[in-house]
Amino acid sequence: MRWLGCYRLGTVWKALLVFVVIAFAGQLLGVIFNKSWMQPERPHSLYALPSENSHGDSLGSCQPHTHIMFLKTHKTASSTVLNLLYRFGEERGLKFALPVGYQFGYPLPFIAHRVKGYRGPHVAEFDIMGNHMRFNKPEVEKVMPADTFYFSILRDPVALAESSYAYYKNVAPAFRRAKGLGDFADNPYKYYDPRLRNNHYARNLMWFDFGLDYTSNFSLGLVKRGVAAVRRNFKLILISEYFDQSMVLLRHALCWPLDAVVSFSLNARQQMPSGRSGWVVKAAAPAPAPLALTDKQRSKLREWNALDWHLYQAFNLTFWQDVERFGHSRMESEVALLRTKREVLTRICLRDGGRPIEASRIRDKTIRPFQSGLVKILGYELQSGLDNATWEACLRMIRPEIQYKDLLDLRQFPQAQQPPAAAAGGLPLKREPSILRTEDRGGKRLVEKDWDGTILFRNQSLEQVDSKVRLR
Repeated sequence: MRWLGCYRLGTVWKALLVFVVIAFAGQLLGVIFNKSWMQPERPHSLYALPSENSHGDSLGSCQPHTHIMFLKTHKTASSTVLNLLYRFGEERGLKFALPVGYQFGYPLPFIAHRVKGYRGPHVAEFDIMGNHMRFNKPEVEKVMPADTFYFSILRDPVALAESSYAYYKNVAPAFRRAKGLGDFADNPYKYYDPRLRNNHYARNLMWFDFGLDYTSNFSLGLVKRGVAAVRRNFKLILISEYFDQSMVLLRHALCWPLDAVVSFSLNARQQMPSGRSGWVVKAAAPAPAPLALTDKQRSKLREWNALDWHLYQAFNLTFWQDVERFGHSRMESEVALLRTKREVLTRICLRDGGRPIEASRIRDKTIRPFQSGLVKILGYELQSGLDNATWEACLRMIRPEIQYKDLLDLRQFPQAQQPPAAAAGGLPLKREPSILRTEDRGGKRLVEKDWDGTILFRNQSLEQVDSKVRLR
């Protein structure tokens, strides 16, 4: 304005110049901020989604998939994947197929009646399904639409065994009896009894989650049939060790904007750069003594989990074939953009530089992660001073799985009775499966209560458990 004042221009000309300057500044800020401030903001979204005509992370004219089934395998970064599904569905008002508790009757095979609000095959349409289950395709098809996109995620069985041992130490009898994971690896048959409930956590856990035959002896024929079944049932298998690359493939398969797959690592037990994907994996380094392994013990664990190892190898190969078709330079460019957006969100949303912290240090008790096993599960704290919209968007990215499920449940079923909350902080009382036991008055019968409220009796096989009995 001082510059304008140096010239003796008429009032009209001055007004015109001021308009040009403001318009140019608006265009410049629009470029800097990806034009999001100039477009109508989608409710509750930290980034404005790009339109079909925008450049960068848009996928053109394809329509985003909104019917999605994610098989949430255990200890594979699946909690982080479920979080982005929760966010995507919540922002768009989609309907979730939710369990009555926190998983669909696991470890029993999935049945459609475990979905809250299910009234018969395709009576009510659901958009997204992603909580823990033992996969059973015919029953899932009763719940989900015919055009549903099925995907899942795998992890190196040795890294998975380390995480599973740490998390399920007090749940799996085989782990509970061993002095450490190395001790278990040296002689797993000393501790493992397939007849005992929850010992599936100790061997071929991914194979089990996919609903494959886990009772037969290992054979290459069994492996071949299992791999073929997974290929038939799932359109995409992600690899945990290459999480960022997996997110790029996923977002292209789903026709989602890149912002929809930007995430923070959830349910992590120690922060550690992976050296490959730039994402934080759940392995500890250096490992605590109970988790320490020699190279020979790692090799033994691969042999012990041979079905998982062959499954992982098969789909790791397929994954890199998909990357090859996608294009390596194109992949590198999108991964770089994804990491940049994650770094930006980290600075905006998180305290302490984005480093996860122990749950006891998180001041907001409603976002403290559930604790289980040998090690502490970490969480995040949000930056102070955020505006309401940014705070809400950041909160969704760090909200633990249990609390997020309860929130979605409340919104879908506002009249239904909600799970009880802890006296302090309103946290749901999620319990470790099969470790809460009550005896009858004679002390002769032992009852085990699972996360989803199923009553389970000792010394019964998975097939014998009466899945219809509920705790009220």
